Amino acid sequence: MIKIDIIRQSGDYGFEASDAYGHKVRIDTSPETGGTNYGVRPMQLLLMGLGGCSGIDVVSILKKQRQEISHFSMHIEAERETGKEPALWKSATIVFSLSGKIDVDKANRAAQLSMDKYCSVAETLRRGGCEIHWEVRIGQ
Repeated sequence: MIKIDIIRQSGDYGFEASDAYGHKVRIDTSPETGGTNYGVRPMQLLLMGLGGCSGIDVVSILKKQRQEISHFSMHIEAERETGKEPALWKSATIVFSLSGKIDVDKANRAAQLSMDKYCSVAETLRRGGCEIHWEVRIGQ
């Protein structure tokens, strides 16, 4: 069982979440809704989880294929539903940027396996109706 503790730390909406290992994340709402920029918005944190989950998958798969990664980053853009409460993510696009001695077909396959098979966060978002698109860029 996973345990997370959340304690209000700043203003009305500034929270600090911690896991059983002591890792901490600051969470807040936007200034427009009463926050103070103390931390990440909860829905943005979900996108960060998507990137982290998929990034771990892609690196793991490429390492097993003996690919040499000298740089790896991701850029995620997403759009939420409008005029609804709750407003879920309706689409997200991930750009995986890698450099090193990497076969482009292997990188594309690693991303595809992550998005379609291994990444639990991607599947959670999909089940909520989010369309996830992705692309791999090598050496850019």
